[in-house]
Amino acid sequence: MADFLLYALLAGCGVAVAAGPLGSLIVWQRLAYFGDTLAHSALLGAALGLLLAVDPWLTVLGVAVAIGTILALLQGHPQLNTDSLLGILSHGSLALGLVAISLFDGARIDLNSYLFGDLLAVAPADLWLIAAMTTVVLAGLALCWDALLAITVHPELAAVNGRPVTRLRLLLMVAVAMLVAAAMKVVGVLLVTALLIIPANAARPWSRTPEQMALLAAALGVIAVAAGLAGSWWLDTPTGPSIVTAAALLFVLSYSSGQVAGRGQRA
Repeated sequence: MADFLLYALLAGCGVAVAAGPLGSLIVWQRLAYFGDTLAHSALLGAALGLLLAVDPWLTVLGVAVAIGTILALLQGHPQLNTDSLLGILSHGSLALGLVAISLFDGARIDLNSYLFGDLLAVAPADLWLIAAMTTVVLAGLALCWDALLAITVHPELAAVNGRPVTRLRLLLMVAVAMLVAAAMKVVGVLLVTALLIIPANAARPWSRTPEQMALLAAALGVIAVAAGLAGSWWLDTPTGPSIVTAAALLFVLSYSSGQVAGRGQRA
């Protein structure tokens, strides 16, 4: 296997492993739109990185963490409409990022690589950064897994039992922000949420416990990355969209076979 293909596979699998459990939490808490908002803010972060002449990953992470903090602090605020707030932040940050990027010399910027990823251009330095972010995300989820499940099932009861609900929501948003920064190279800012949501939903029909769903979602994400990378190589298609297409096909297969299995058990 060529080095660049191996780097691409390792990078994609690293992101998918973290996206499995994190995406499961996002699905359980119905926070898919939160993930979209953070993903769209990544383009603004990339534009700031170019403007300040620093590594775009650093500014992407900074902007995503800032947006995630705002969302975590304002979530459930009685005087704010959460859907409206998310729409403003999501589309506003995406539009501002596109406007900022348009001000640069077009020859220096490959907009498609930010929007849809450039997995085949992953370098060893990118691998180390993805590995570090994945490790931090998984470590944080492992340490706070029970508490995160508690606020997922019943946040009010969790607060009564002494769980720091706001801090846990902030932790979840920061974890999503870190994954968005890592996944920008893999599938791009417009498709990051798909890598979070689709494998988790594909794992749902075959899971009996939260832990089973998290692990199965990670495994399906890895399969989607490998299948999408192979399809991209053989069919000469964009890598990021190919990975998401593979994940969507896995969801269709999982859901349809789960329906058939369920009817068979009832019969």
